[in-house]
Amino acid sequence: MTGNLAVSPDTRAKIPARPITTESMRVMVYLVQMLLDLLAICLAFAISALIRHGTFGFVMDSATLITLLPVFAIVAFYSGAYSYEAFATRVGIERVLSSLALALAFNALTSVALKDGTDISRLFLFVGVGIAALLISAERLVVQWFVGQKLGARFIRRVLVIDGETVEAPPGYEVFDMAALGIVADPNDPHALHQISGLLYGADQVVVSAARDRRETWSLFLKGIGCNGELLLPELHAIGHLSLDRGATLAGIPVSTGRLDIRSRLLKRLFDLAITVPAIIVLTPLMLVIAVLVKLSSPGPVLFRQRRMGRSNRLFDVYKFRTMREESCDSDGRRSTARDDDRITPLGRILRRTSLDELPQLFNVVEGDMSLVGPRPHALGSLAGDQLFWHVDRRYWLRHAIKPGITGLAQVRGFRGATDHRDDLMLRLQCHLEYASRWSLFIDAYILLRTFAVLVHKRAY
Repeated sequence: MTGNLAVSPDTRAKIPARPITTESMRVMVYLVQMLLDLLAICLAFAISALIRHGTFGFVMDSATLITLLPVFAIVAFYSGAYSYEAFATRVGIERVLSSLALALAFNALTSVALKDGTDISRLFLFVGVGIAALLISAERLVVQWFVGQKLGARFIRRVLVIDGETVEAPPGYEVFDMAALGIVADPNDPHALHQISGLLYGADQVVVSAARDRRETWSLFLKGIGCNGELLLPELHAIGHLSLDRGATLAGIPVSTGRLDIRSRLLKRLFDLAITVPAIIVLTPLMLVIAVLVKLSSPGPVLFRQRRMGRSNRLFDVYKFRTMREESCDSDGRRSTARDDDRITPLGRILRRTSLDELPQLFNVVEGDMSLVGPRPHALGSLAGDQLFWHVDRRYWLRHAIKPGITGLAQVRGFRGATDHRDDLMLRLQCHLEYASRWSLFIDAYILLRTFAVLVHKRAY
């Protein structure tokens, strides 16, 4: 296959302007749930104080609650007590009570380690814990009922996609018929992928009923979008599903798991903002100087915007300082930049060599389209040799299960610059898939530190 990228105007027009998502509502519910859990603990120990000491005040000679509450909140957050699975089953109650027990154990160990001689009534402590367990269990059951009865699909979103194999949709599912929408699931059309991703983005479960010859393509789509996806097989309808979730009545074969959960994405987002916002403040004078120099060095805009593929195979505009002459800018990225590329301005050559042209992508991070660390986003027309990237290896789309980054594992391992050969892409793709499967904040911090050593690189041109 060659590097032809044919995209019809109709396909471009159908790209959704805004994804459908339940995450905002869910985060609000999580915050309310955490607040109720903390209030239940406070109320429980107030009642215990009344029973033991005859007053509602927290009659203790130490700041037990002051340390207990934040420790409990942190442990509960990390244990998954605030997740959509925790609201669908009794798992949430088990996790939150385990978190309370761990927080109490931590307080006890801290007290021993610090040789805190404070005498706390055992009756006060044990009664408080017992009442807290009862109150938390009761309020959790009420919240679960409210979520199930009042919020429904706004809290847990299930989608059924029909593409050539009609099936009756059970209650609680949004239905998207590809034929009725005029969408062709074409793995060679990134705009079609963007369109499909806009429909499915934010869904907790995506079930696809596709014709036999389209199932492999849909399996690839679901993995790239980074959702909990299943493919329906007619032969399974008669025998059912081993572990069907409550409310999920379609039996399918799981083919993909969700991207980073809300907890992990929140931590990654906070990590990004904690570094990016101060960096923008510190680097603003430098960026203003570069902007003036770019404007004076050649006619044209200061910034170069290019359409690239981001998380869940959704398109976004990446920002860079313009380093090429305006008439030579390649919006599709079909031509890789060469060492002695005549399109690059003298100033642009310096900016590329020092990676300063990438600084505006800090604003992409603030907007949420990019992360500091992740797979580098590619232009739609990028070629490895004479082939489009996704023609070289269909796994290419899987790298978009997480946000693209300003830097990444491939960059710190030295895989950057032009992709003149198939292996140039394959080495980077392997790094991207490795990063996606092993993500942690420690790895992000490690890659960021390693990036400073490769800001100036022999393949940066």
